[in-house]
Amino acid sequence: MDRAVLKRADFSGANLQNANLVGAIAERACFNRADLSRSRLSGANLVSASLEAAYLTKADMEFALMANVMLRGASLREADMSGAELDGAVLTGADLRKANLRGAGLCDARLDRADLRDARLGGAFLVGTSLRGADLRSAYLRLAKLDGADLSDANLEGVEGLTQGQLNRAHCNSGTRLPTDLTGVEDAKR
Repeated sequence: MDRAVLKRADFSGANLQNANLVGAIAERACFNRADLSRSRLSGANLVSASLEAAYLTKADMEFALMANVMLRGASLREADMSGAELDGAVLTGADLRKANLRGAGLCDARLDRADLRDARLGGAFLVGTSLRGADLRSAYLRLAKLDGADLSDANLEGVEGLTQGQLNRAHCNSGTRLPTDLTGVEDAKR
């Protein structure tokens, strides 16, 4: 299905493991609960698509256009989303452990309660992103843009590459768990 036109198509619950959807146009398509594990979606247009509770483990989504996509509760473990455009996306409760999000655009996205342990977020744009209650332990955040990001109740213990300057531009609360060498607000836990 390389470069296929799948606008508004319904693949709910479909088994699409290892599918080749490189460059596919799947705007507003529905992939809820679909298994797209190890699928190739590089450069695909998934703008406003719904992938709630979808399985995208080890999927290749480099440079995919995914603005306003719904990925609530999706499994994106070890997925490669480097350079992907996810502005306004909803990834609440998503499993993004060991995902590669280097240079990805996640402006105004919702990653509340997402599991981002060991995720690679170097150079990612997280401006205005909500990461409330997210688990970012051991994530890599060097040069990530966190301006206006909400890190309330997030766990940032053991993160790599995070600077005080990045934290100063984000919002933390007393429930934010920070690395020992950084401070967010006076009552943030260390």
